[in-house]
Amino acid sequence: MTVVARQSKQTRLTKHGHKRGVRVAAACRAADAVSALSRRTGRGEGGVIGGRVILALAPGAIEALSTDRDVTLVSGTNGKTTTSAMLAAALRTQGAVTTNANGANTPAGLTAALAASDASLAVLETDEGWLPRTVSETHPRTAVLLNLSRDQLHRHHEVKKLVRAWRDATDALDVIVANADDPDVVWPAMAAKKQVWVACGQRWIQDAIVCPRCGGPCTRTGTAWGCECGLRRPTPDWWLEGDYLVSRTTRVRLSIPLPGLANLANAAMAVATAVHHGVDPKVAAEAVATIDTVAGRYAVFEHEGREARLLLAKNPAGWLEALSMLRPDTPLALVFNSDGVDGRDPSWLYDVSFDSLQDRPVAVAGRRATDMLVRLRMAELDEAESYPTLRDALRALPAGPVDVLANYTAFQDARKELGGAH
Repeated sequence: MTVVARQSKQTRLTKHGHKRGVRVAAACRAADAVSALSRRTGRGEGGVIGGRVILALAPGAIEALSTDRDVTLVSGTNGKTTTSAMLAAALRTQGAVTTNANGANTPAGLTAALAASDASLAVLETDEGWLPRTVSETHPRTAVLLNLSRDQLHRHHEVKKLVRAWRDATDALDVIVANADDPDVVWPAMAAKKQVWVACGQRWIQDAIVCPRCGGPCTRTGTAWGCECGLRRPTPDWWLEGDYLVSRTTRVRLSIPLPGLANLANAAMAVATAVHHGVDPKVAAEAVATIDTVAGRYAVFEHEGREARLLLAKNPAGWLEALSMLRPDTPLALVFNSDGVDGRDPSWLYDVSFDSLQDRPVAVAGRRATDMLVRLRMAELDEAESYPTLRDALRALPAGPVDVLANYTAFQDARKELGGAH
């Protein structure tokens, strides 16, 4: 792994010119003051507002704050926060790591994360729509590309538009660690100088039916996929065999506490990337196994005799994976909003199959609970009912373990409603 000597923030900033460095440093001090005020007044942890202050006072600060860092970007529709947390844990076995652990993955959040630490290693989760800009501003050596699928329909109308934007950006990258099972990831990843291919699966394939290179049909046989134009699944450098991550020379077990095949895939991507950075595979796998909750995901809250475990899903692919993580015969609360980052269009609910919820007690809450309830009625889940709040929904369910599945803003509301963010 290339290790860059740790530098003070002032030393790093002055490499962009004394005047510009002084301006960015002053912006960082102002941001610290605003963030502290935000925390004292109970308006939040202050990270994102601090990043906004820096960018308002010193546009272009991200590039200055990225100078002389070994930056790795993590992007995709699903799994960014978890993979970033796992990768940061693995790289910390080599030294300090800067990361946006709170999941704030647009410019303000990235700026705040970079300003908060002088560590030479940076792992930055990056919104898939912002990836091209983030590549141009942070000059990363490595990117981790997980998957692409429909999400936030008001913002990303077409998955293939994102694929083209990624393709235009990735030729600036030295190395991409990429999911070999997603054609929409493989095509842009091929533009980089080097690729590390990881076969970690793709259960949601509805957005990868059309070839991203030529627009023809992309056909599948078993794990293989391909198009008549010649684009096809590359030979993996790493692949999963059960809960083992395997290469031509290595076999290491991924004993992670997080549920589901999606998290096993996230762990595979994180370990493969850490090994590329020079971390021993076994050491990387052990570090990844220390991650048992990520920004509140999978946290358990006690509420009036219910042990509510929180799950987050934001789009059809994410709901497919999250529904597979539900514990057998466990009552379920579904919480659904369409505010802000959720996207205003909830019609994608009809792309999600709820058949697996038959014979399970289900209660519904959230500001768009009616939309969810109508969708469940269409799936013949006629016993489900909606309630004014999540607490009311939980009271309607039997005591004991309960799973709570929510989309993004509903998930954040649930963390506050059940006792604060973990």
